[in-house]
Amino acid sequence: MSVIDEFLANVELPRMVTVRQVFADNAVADIASAVRAEIARPEIAALVRPDMSVAVGVGSRGLAELPTLVRTTVDALRALGARPYIVPAMGSHGGATPEGQIKLLGKLGVTEESAGCPIRSSMEIVELGRLPNGLPILMDKEAMQADGIIVINRVKPHTSFSGTIESGLAKMVTIGLGKQQGAESCHALGFGKMAENVLEMARFKLEHTPILFGLATVENAYDRISRIEAVAGDRILEREPELLAEARANMPRILFRPIDVLIVDRMGKEYSGTGMDPNITGRASTPYVTTTQEVGKMAVLDLTENSGGNATGIGLADICTRRLYEKIDFPATYANCITSTVLAGARIPVIMETDRDAARIAVKTCNVPDLDQLRMVRLSNTLHLEEIQISEALLPEARSNPSIEILGDPSPMLFDAAGSLLHGDHPPGG
Repeated sequence: MSVIDEFLANVELPRMVTVRQVFADNAVADIASAVRAEIARPEIAALVRPDMSVAVGVGSRGLAELPTLVRTTVDALRALGARPYIVPAMGSHGGATPEGQIKLLGKLGVTEESAGCPIRSSMEIVELGRLPNGLPILMDKEAMQADGIIVINRVKPHTSFSGTIESGLAKMVTIGLGKQQGAESCHALGFGKMAENVLEMARFKLEHTPILFGLATVENAYDRISRIEAVAGDRILEREPELLAEARANMPRILFRPIDVLIVDRMGKEYSGTGMDPNITGRASTPYVTTTQEVGKMAVLDLTENSGGNATGIGLADICTRRLYEKIDFPATYANCITSTVLAGARIPVIMETDRDAARIAVKTCNVPDLDQLRMVRLSNTLHLEEIQISEALLPEARSNPSIEILGDPSPMLFDAAGSLLHGDHPPGG
């Protein structure tokens, strides 16, 4: 018996119950029609001249319906007489290489074939000017060669800072289209200055580049689009704080607080920039983001294929599995974390050989005096929170909450002979 086996020999996992968390659901019924209607609005359509080239900035996040958003936007631009092409607008993601960024877009379902237009990927940038604090304001050279630029992005709370503008159109203009060097410039003074730098760099770019408009989406708690809006370039900084407030109100959350042990089946870039959204877990890599959840110990079991090995945010967990660790592409992860200057996101947690041991060591070390009262929650990921699993001790709380439906009876967590959670035992979603 190994030392770890001895430590965990007497640790029993609680019985778990699947529950449904009920949130408001106001999804847009026809995504393509909504996009076409927004771009056809007179004040937006008038920005697009016949025969103008238009660079369409597409990022690395897993936006709901991203391939449809991109293809419909490209078709709408072409219908107005423009000649669109895509530029990856993802800062340092994709390993900070042109090929890596094209590959990452492909994993999100965006290719030249799916979009119906070329993708021009380059890490070359041009300097447009400097902020009063000396930071250079940089822009994708491929985008700057177009007659017009647009960006497509979801507006949502950021995972590392809080402000009037967080993650959305302005951030994509500032960081996404800044490529690796532009992202590095915006992050250079740390997240304590990020809200200010994103705003001021975006303001400068909106005044000095041919940004026509941004196509913003807001998602509801079920990862479905609840709003699609085309925002003219000169209104982005005015409109985005209002969209952010709507997005914040729409966010899903874990309806139990505090949590002694949180198990996250999968982390990934399509779920959050930090793999696991701090707004959900309460675990942030900087002190500049406001969170409300409280978690004693957190274990993460796997990394999604779409992340391309980028495990940024792994350092926010206390425990991970050997399976996850062996999927990490360290150059890609380090490129992301070094660019952001937040190295905590790349730290390696305690590594357990199996899912079972990862869960057991979380319970072993959570400092709960009476494990019969253990408050344990298991998520498929931090984006899909409709159906989750809770420990038996949380049942009375679940029964008293009208926003929670109990879907079954308490049952043991099931593992195969190798200690991996059985496939059918994953909470639904994602």
